[in-house]
Formats: sequence, C-alpha cells, structure tokens
Amino acid sequence: MSDTEVPTPLERDAMLAAARAAMDRAYAPYSHFHVGAAVLDEHGAIHAGCNVENAAYPQGVCAEAGALSAMVLAGGTRARAVLVMGHGDALVTPCGGCRQKIREFAAPEAPVLIAGDGQVRARFTLEQLLPHSFGPEHLGQP
Repeated sequence: MSDTEVPTPLERDAMLAAARAAMDRAYAPYSHFHVGAAVLDEHGAIHAGCNVENAAYPQGVCAEAGALSAMVLAGGTRARAVLVMGHGDALVTPCGGCRQKIREFAAPEAPVLIAGDGQVRARFTLEQLLPHSFGPEHLGQP
C-alpha cells in the first residue's frame, strides 16, 4: 500500500454514501437486519451491494458479495478498500465467508472500514480480520 491514505477522505465519504444507499435497499424480510457494503476498486470506482435474504436461509447473499460482484461486472479486479455498514451497537464486520471473498480481490493490508449510524466506527486491515489467509498467490496467480 502506498503512503497515501486509502481511502482518501473524499473516497471514504463516497463509500459511506454508497453503502448507506445500498443498506436502505436491502431485502431482509426475515431478520430485518439491513447491511450495505461499498468496494473501492483499482480505478477509483465505488461499487455497492446490499444483503438479499431468501426463505431458504442459506441461499441469501451478503452485502459484501454483492458489492464485489458489482465491481467485477464493471471491470474491476482489485479491491483497494471495503466499507461495511449496519445498524446496532455491535460492529457489523464481514462474515467468515465474505472475508475470504474479499481476500480474492484485496491484499492483506487492504483497509476494511466498519460503519454504523452514517460514520466509520472501526478500521481493520483484511489481515487483522482474516490472519494467515489463503489467496490467489498460493495458486500462482498475481
């Protein structure tokens, strides 16, 4: 990671807005727990996703997975930063599966911002959330 702050304050604010808008569109009729996520790609574009529940519970989609899919669809291949937003007092961090999904596209030092009530409440690196992770480089990929 470079010496410059990632994301920049302007990018962070845009990520917050995108995650908030996505969270407001979440489909969560069973848990009523809305989550929004935003991914900043290598081109500076921001991609958002929301959680989408399903009556067959394991078939739902997390917000982070939706944001990563939107990034890939738009031509992005690297996640420079991720922001996850949810309600409540507890930090809403990515689930284990999403941590691994993020790892597919992000370096261990990539920042993962955790937001609630419209502001960033915590900042982790992906390595802190998923230590000693398995990634594409283990399979000979860059």
